Amino acid sequence: MDADPFDNPMCKNTVDAESFQGEKRKLIQPTSLKDPKLENLKEALVDWINRTLKPEHIVVQSLEEDMYDGLVLHHLLSRLAGVHLPVDEIALTTSAQIQKLEVILEELNKRLGLQDSSVIKWNVKLIHNKDLLATIHLLVAMVKHFQAELNLPLNVKVEVVVVEVSRSGIKSEVQTEVLTEDSNAGSDSTANSEEEDPIEQLLKLEAHKVNTVKKAILHFVNQSMSTIGLHVADVDKQFADGVMLLLLIGQLEGFFIPLFDFNLTPVNESEMLHNVTLALELLNDAGLKLTSIDPQGEKNLLRFHLLSIAHSR
Repeated sequence: MDADPFDNPMCKNTVDAESFQGEKRKLIQPTSLKDPKLENLKEALVDWINRTLKPEHIVVQSLEEDMYDGLVLHHLLSRLAGVHLPVDEIALTTSAQIQKLEVILEELNKRLGLQDSSVIKWNVKLIHNKDLLATIHLLVAMVKHFQAELNLPLNVKVEVVVVEVSRSGIKSEVQTEVLTEDSNAGSDSTANSEEEDPIEQLLKLEAHKVNTVKKAILHFVNQSMSTIGLHVADVDKQFADGVMLLLLIGQLEGFFIPLFDFNLTPVNESEMLHNVTLALELLNDAGLKLTSIDPQGEKNLLRFHLLSIAHSR
């Protein structure tokens, strides 16, 4: 797993700024990963692949680990559609795998009749990054198109947190993602969920997924603070006293906070608490909806909440 810039105070914005821009990521909730319906769907897809590719002596054990390099998808396309593409049988390097996937997915999307990229729920990057959600969407679409008579488990849904990064900030929301519909369902594959605050949902994700969001937040903070010559390398340390947070809010809201209103160099918990309480008041005055945040509560949770709320505007 990539090193977390939040844990490395010497890190100088090692995150590629452009890697998050304009990107929307869907992160499956850990509770959904344990859903028996999802497990049944994964088993059905693995069984379908193995039966289809049995004559070629190819055996798949994991959708996450066995699909990313394009070998299995290439053989499925060949068996199901009689298509033989000019790609290497085995791609060993990352660049070769990506090039192979580009050719395969371009042909697959044509065969599936998908011309509008906005409705396609997978791409080369997601498949190569072993994204389970994208991989399942692709395989389900292939089953529906090439072997519609195959009965996949019905009404399989997962809870996801959708994180979108743009130059104006980061937005997140919780959705229910439909992987297979029941016989009476419509075509919409996502539905908004209002059962729990999205930030609370984010904090329940697996560590490496939270790390992805944290990297995006770090990039956004530095992008916002660069105009006043400040750089953040360690949010846990640099936001602990509330000073950086107040300066960030001032930048985002377009106003200057008088220095006599807060402690620029706090020396004790009382002065730090004053800064954080002021930050909460400013966010409330700006009309932002704040869930129950206690200024004296867990610092990491508080900062994560405030940052996410502040740059979701």
